[in-house]
Amino acid sequence: MKPSRRGAGLVALAAATALVLSACGGSGGGSGTAGDVTGGAPPAAGNDINPVAYDQVRDGGDFLWSIDSLPPQFNYNQLDGTERDNADIIDSMIPKIMKGDAQSVYQPDPDYLESVELTSTNPQVVTYKLNPKAAWYDGRPIDWTDFEAQWKALNGSDPAYIVSGTTGYDVIQSVTQGATPQEVVVTYKSPFADWRGNFVPLYPRETNSDPKVFNEGWINQPLTSAGPFKFESIDTTAKRLTVVRNEKWWGKPAKLDRIVYVALAQAAQADAYANGSLSFLEIGPSVATFQRAQQVPDTVIRKANGLNYRHITFNGAPGSILEDPKLRLAIMKGIDRNVITQSQIGPIVPGAKPLGNHLYVEGQEGYEDHSGVVAFDPEKAKSELDALGWTLQGNVRAKDGKQLVIRDVIPTGTPVSEAEARIVQQQLAAIGVQVNIDTVPVDNFFEQFVYVGNFDITHFAWLGTPSPISSSSGIYRLVDGTVAQNYGRIGNQKINDLLVQANAELDPAKQRAIVNELDQEVWNTGHSLLLYQRPDAFALKPNIVNFGARGFADYNYTLIGFAK
Repeated sequence: MKPSRRGAGLVALAAATALVLSACGGSGGGSGTAGDVTGGAPPAAGNDINPVAYDQVRDGGDFLWSIDSLPPQFNYNQLDGTERDNADIIDSMIPKIMKGDAQSVYQPDPDYLESVELTSTNPQVVTYKLNPKAAWYDGRPIDWTDFEAQWKALNGSDPAYIVSGTTGYDVIQSVTQGATPQEVVVTYKSPFADWRGNFVPLYPRETNSDPKVFNEGWINQPLTSAGPFKFESIDTTAKRLTVVRNEKWWGKPAKLDRIVYVALAQAAQADAYANGSLSFLEIGPSVATFQRAQQVPDTVIRKANGLNYRHITFNGAPGSILEDPKLRLAIMKGIDRNVITQSQIGPIVPGAKPLGNHLYVEGQEGYEDHSGVVAFDPEKAKSELDALGWTLQGNVRAKDGKQLVIRDVIPTGTPVSEAEARIVQQQLAAIGVQVNIDTVPVDNFFEQFVYVGNFDITHFAWLGTPSPISSSSGIYRLVDGTVAQNYGRIGNQKINDLLVQANAELDPAKQRAIVNELDQEVWNTGHSLLLYQRPDAFALKPNIVNFGARGFADYNYTLIGFAK
């Protein structure tokens, strides 16, 4: 999955009322029907993007796309690049050779691939045949050397590359040329089930062959394009980044003239949409935003179940106050996830309930709820805290002269995180746990706090992918000396072993069984407290087409635009 952060792991989401990171993974297209403003439950799979055929989309126009902040890094595969805002930007320019469809299944993008095939299972061999027209902006054809360079950069063999994760690349034996430079033969040294998520997104060999370029070259702006749009400009003062049609794009030309990504505090986005300064409003898990959107004239609300979900990450690093897994589990029992879910998304998604699986979301095959181990039970939470030696001394528990005070770090201008933190603060006070809410600047929330473990608990969303096992591996694997996306430093060897087994199991039914055993162990460690599947809900004008609640799918950037 992604904070909305992607790449070798999930993506973290900082958009529309909730920060999101992504795990490494992909996206896709799909179809759907128009939403309504009263809000029934979205379908388990599918999307709601007002699909219109290419020839029925108006040629031209500017699309004002809201983001929470300008990304600190435009290399999605670098540790700092996995934010969802970055994914939304680079997906318009950088090859995503496989795209997720509305059922959360990867499909090859014909603009990049003529075919992709599992040509052998022992050893596992995947053969890609690239579209011969596909080329980087400088005119160099995309070829097998781009795949080879990305494998070598992301496989973990060279620590100079600061990667967000290595899963999938660390089990590749070789990347070689096939019959032509546009035929890529990838041979695995051990089975890897989620091979479709590898090389998504694909960066040029010029980036992946040089650690300095990989780590620093994409900080100020994207360096190249091989998509329907290309980078035009970035204004760090106005916090706007603009991409325009790529005149060297070999596929159908993008319908929009340009996309302007506008970095704006979430609290200001609703008014900006209402006055026409944004083309859409991402509602996310915000009842206030949902209600505000319903008041804007000539607006439709589109909804679908999405891959991303809200959660609370716990810091269990050695020396932290929450290092003991028994303490984390006891505290989790004092948090009523249903109250949080209903308060945040109940009116948007009637019947919504807390999420119960760290690897699958509802609507994906294999989903099972294993959250019973942290079922809300304040009396049991008190009893377990007493047994651990954390006894009430006044209103706050203490042990060995130290009070049980937890620092909850949240970003500024993020109403969802603020509301969740207040509920958690009130609920944990009832069991004698003091929560101090520490609000920090949104622009460096991930870089200076989440990534470096500068928190006791923190809230954001993970953005999932159609390859949830491999993309989530960096979140739950615990390796000495490596953080990857396991920002709370929580795990054990059993989780590590099950991740290896799940990633290597080519039989889908057997893999799902392993994954659900893995999820149970993740719950048992008190790794993180899942809250709810974040609704994919957007407010926009009725004439905007091929955009909105994409659900499990990726956008087709050439089709986004306005109806004729």
